[in-house]
Amino acid sequence: MKPDYLIVGSGLSALTFGALMANSGKTVQILEAHEHPGGYGHTFTMAKKYTFNAQFHYVWDCGAGQTVNKVLKKLGLDQEITFERYDPKGFDHMRMPGYALDIPSEPEELIQRLSTLFPDHGDRLRKFINDVEKTGAGLKKLSPPIKPVELLQHPSEVLCAVQYLHSTLQDVFDKFQLPQAAQTLLALQWPDFLLPPNQLSFYAWVALFRGYQAGAFYPTQQFESVINALVTVIESHGGEVLLNHEVTNFRITDKTVTGVKAINLTTHQTNEFTGETVICNIDPKRAAKMIGIEKFSKTVRRKLDYEYSASNFMAYCVVKDLDLRDYGFGKWNLFHTGHQDLNEAFAQMYDRHDFSNPSFAITTPTLLTKASRDCPEDCQIVEFLTVANYDYFNQLGDSDPKAYRQKKQEILDSILDVVEKNYVPNFRKYMVFGITGSPTTNERFCWSPSGNSYGSKLTPKNMGLGRLNYETSLKQFYFCNASSGYPGFAPTVWTGALLYQRLSDDQILGDR
Repeated sequence: MKPDYLIVGSGLSALTFGALMANSGKTVQILEAHEHPGGYGHTFTMAKKYTFNAQFHYVWDCGAGQTVNKVLKKLGLDQEITFERYDPKGFDHMRMPGYALDIPSEPEELIQRLSTLFPDHGDRLRKFINDVEKTGAGLKKLSPPIKPVELLQHPSEVLCAVQYLHSTLQDVFDKFQLPQAAQTLLALQWPDFLLPPNQLSFYAWVALFRGYQAGAFYPTQQFESVINALVTVIESHGGEVLLNHEVTNFRITDKTVTGVKAINLTTHQTNEFTGETVICNIDPKRAAKMIGIEKFSKTVRRKLDYEYSASNFMAYCVVKDLDLRDYGFGKWNLFHTGHQDLNEAFAQMYDRHDFSNPSFAITTPTLLTKASRDCPEDCQIVEFLTVANYDYFNQLGDSDPKAYRQKKQEILDSILDVVEKNYVPNFRKYMVFGITGSPTTNERFCWSPSGNSYGSKLTPKNMGLGRLNYETSLKQFYFCNASSGYPGFAPTVWTGALLYQRLSDDQILGDR
């Protein structure tokens, strides 16, 4: 029987959309090429006892009445899926030579801490943070679904946001003439974007920075619980999530997408799947190429002309008989840089592949929830994240696999040298497990083109009014993906929920 919605890909936005539709009584069928659902949200186990999430380390918009909570409540999952909040007194610990700043939830407290560090620049820092707050408020009014009356009621916030439409974070730093060290401390969570201040959209930075200030969270039962719960909703309402099914082509007749061809990667058999409406969760650019880019309108073709976001290097490590809380770790992330200039730090690692003075993030999942089941009780998980160049690693892996492995080890050793010097002496002595992932690992295991972490690159060009959305110009065919919405845990939940609203007229998100 033809389902109401055939969904290609099982990333978080697709699972959110599919679960909401299934819960509303619609029939849903999802095809996923991977052996696990969830995209970057999926969980994997190594050595039969260590559990890691593919990418996520902390998320936002999960508090009472916020986007994720509203969706879970609609699905009856808000009691089953709960979140632990990071320390509101300092959810991100920023560290660089000569400076330390813990980012608090309260903007006024942040201003005070910055003013203490930079007493000669207190007024500039206050004006900058005030504009961040106003821009964030304006962006909420400008995000879909736009209510014209709200724009008229909040002209100051809206105008503040509009003035920064084409601005990078560096542009705004320069406008307020912030001291270099203050810029670095404020932008030090750059691994969350994989872009330096001189390329990163000010909008993207504001949305994430303020989102985490309103509450940074980690799932009580790991991210696996979120993905599994959404799949269960779909299956319990008669839907299907078919794993190991790679879509190889789309069926299209008279500008109407009617279905797909997919190969079962287990049996190697090819089958056709149809649906009343087809939802595309795979990369829109890849899907458009499979369909034929000429079949899309000029407007959509222009929006599809985006660059992929940068990729990353990940190290998943386990330490035994070591309590990281004794060394300053806890319910927060730690961001380290040896450079005062993050633009230069990024260029050194991404463009020149030089990790001798790395800038990176450290996260400790086992310290975030007591209910975590990710490793034995005498062990703790610690993960490291930094940027890496896909083209470089792809070429290295193809031409010299040994050099590829050596480069990954070199980056890990460089990070561990910094950790042992600045944070945990003799860290290596306690390490009982470690595995690294490069951009080609992302492509291989998460099916992300060029190993991209966030779909389209988070530059002003891609974050402005011309950004791709769910509309494809083809009939019965919609995009539902980080590149056609916004990347990250909460934004992809929002993307799936927003498309559900558009196609069902069931308004669940309410006021922003």
